[in-house]
Amino acid sequence: MKADSVDFLKSIVEVPSPSGFEQPVRELISNRMKVFCDEVRHDVMGNVIGVLNPGAKMRVMLAGHCDEIGMMVKNITKEGYVYFAAIGGIDPTLLAGQRVLIHNEKGDVPGVIGKKAIHLMEKDELGKAPTIHDLWIDVGAKDKKAAEKLVAVGDCATVDAGFLRLDRDIVAARGFDDRCGAFAVAEAMRLLAADRKKLKVAVYGVATTQEEIGLRGARTSAFGIDPHAGIAVDVGFASDYPTADKNRVGDVSIGKGPIISKGANINPVLGQMLVDAAKRKKIPYQMEGAPRGTGTDANAMQMTRAGVATALVSVPNRYMHTPVEVVSLRDLENTSKLMAATVLAIKASQDFTP
Repeated sequence: MKADSVDFLKSIVEVPSPSGFEQPVRELISNRMKVFCDEVRHDVMGNVIGVLNPGAKMRVMLAGHCDEIGMMVKNITKEGYVYFAAIGGIDPTLLAGQRVLIHNEKGDVPGVIGKKAIHLMEKDELGKAPTIHDLWIDVGAKDKKAAEKLVAVGDCATVDAGFLRLDRDIVAARGFDDRCGAFAVAEAMRLLAADRKKLKVAVYGVATTQEEIGLRGARTSAFGIDPHAGIAVDVGFASDYPTADKNRVGDVSIGKGPIISKGANINPVLGQMLVDAAKRKKIPYQMEGAPRGTGTDANAMQMTRAGVATALVSVPNRYMHTPVEVVSLRDLENTSKLMAATVLAIKASQDFTP
């Protein structure tokens, strides 16, 4: 992967963007796409929409959500401790002892998630998983008045975990779900812009918002764009780690290419075009069975208006919804190449009827 692309990925991973608070990452993505898109706009939901070849009659939408899971301040006690609720699907067992940042217009306020020391626990408390309501953030304030000078009810927070390079091309970070998708869409648009003479369709690259709380940005942006076809890109479950149940999840490894889904949420014509493009361009890929609607933007796009021909490409991801999600840079790069190659193969008169 190009150094410039890695820098872009790092920048969007490290900026906080829980659902409903995507403004910081939205600005980074918007600035990136303005370099090569014909136009870039934002809608009322905060979705970033980059457009190539807008005059074409056939419209294709690429969607990757830019929000992440996080926390929201719910109450500040008289002692100055901050209680919070989850934004999206957070596992409370991973939170105790984490360093966090609470975000507001004043900047980032550091804190730690506290927990009773093991020495002080009763026997029935040992090994018991906490609920999110059992945890609190300690910002170091002496009382409520002092804490309220730093944070307020409604502020969002994220775990303080940045971009980390591991061995080979393997990287870890908070929020690869789904900064990977937003990144891959932007990179696919960059590749398509460089090959625009072969482009026969209008392409709308969308960094969607609020996916983690119900696919909300994809629903509204797809309704507004009214695409004929759409490819969502998200992260998918890798099963190449100890205790993984491949019979349940599928046999998926990081480093072996993007995952192409097949099933009810996937238009057979567009799904096959992805496979054909992978073979034609010698891009490694893995298959996933998806027997019902997926929990991704592909689901929202498919059921927009009178229906959209949709497909789903996923980046293999270990440890999803933790502060140490792990992906392969090569998989990410190949995901962008696969989407770009597929879009270039779509004809102006393409029929997606199964």
